[in-house]
Amino acid sequence: MIRVLVADDQALLRGSFRVLVESEPDLTVVGEAGTGAEAVAVAERVRPDVVLMDVRMPVMDGIEATRRIAGGTRVLIVTMFDLDAYVYAALRAGASGFLLKDTPPADLLAGIRVVAAGEALLAPTVTRRLIEEFTRVPARPAMPGLDGVTEREREVLTLVARGLSNAELAAHLHLSLATVKTHIGRLLAKLGARDRAQLVIAAYESGVVRPR
Repeated sequence: MIRVLVADDQALLRGSFRVLVESEPDLTVVGEAGTGAEAVAVAERVRPDVVLMDVRMPVMDGIEATRRIAGGTRVLIVTMFDLDAYVYAALRAGASGFLLKDTPPADLLAGIRVVAAGEALLAPTVTRRLIEEFTRVPARPAMPGLDGVTEREREVLTLVARGLSNAELAAHLHLSLATVKTHIGRLLAKLGARDRAQLVIAAYESGVVRPR
């Protein structure tokens, strides 16, 4: 059973999310929060698997709440604001995914499962925003520990940053799916990244991938 915390300052939306989530046999809502600060407190108390996190909330916004929660708990940002700064800030804060509130219900439910499974929910539009962000800011220094990454792992990292799925990586590199997962696991360990979202950021911040 995937345990979900719903954090949104609108009670009607929280209720709608609860009904939707609990319509699925493998999902359950274990708590609700109307502010970012409340989300942090409730997350500490109930230890959900996934937090559905709004961005604009009183007392503490969803970005700061994500920064305090992310770690053992996965955070899926669900917001009505499709702005570059929010995408980048949310992923930097530790979010594992980013969806808009007009996302079809089935896609939201699928997103919860993807994030709970330890994957990152990075749609091509989100990857594009990350690339655009790196075209606007000065080059960043290479991340520590990148010297330990092998040439094959760099190749995998590059393709992850371009938005390829594991299956696409396997086909592109002529590797088995298990081998691809092994490479990604090693990259996560070597770069100190929690999930695929952080691998994408690491690829750009380290200079392994540069904006086109």
